[in-house]
Amino acid sequence: QVQLVESGGGLVQPGGSLRLSCVASRSLFNIVHMRWFRQGPGKERELVAAITSGGSTNYVESVKGRFTISRDNAKNTMYLQMNSLKPEDTAVYYCNVKGWTSGTLVDSWGQGTQVTVSS
Repeated sequence: QVQLVESGGGLVQPGGSLRLSCVASRSLFNIVHMRWFRQGPGKERELVAAITSGGSTNYVESVKGRFTISRDNAKNTMYLQMNSLKPEDTAVYYCNVKGWTSGTLVDSWGQGTQVTVSS
């Protein structure tokens, strides 16, 4: 099975930047999509950003122009670059990858990493 390890979370001031990384334990063949979710205090989990195997990207309206999702296939890694952070971005962020490995379609999730935006 594929395990995802996240890093890059932490405490940052409003207007600051963070880059989240998500490293897969093995390469996936024909990735369907890579996604970042987040869940803020007292809120339900929401989709933040997604990128397909063809490179098409989508973002929730609240982060457009500030967040960028990307991938590095050679490193089995995807990223979420977060700029101009706001207090409302405070949440636990989760990475999600769906793709093929060992002849099986898998849907893997990271453990989550805390992002806190505060003065």
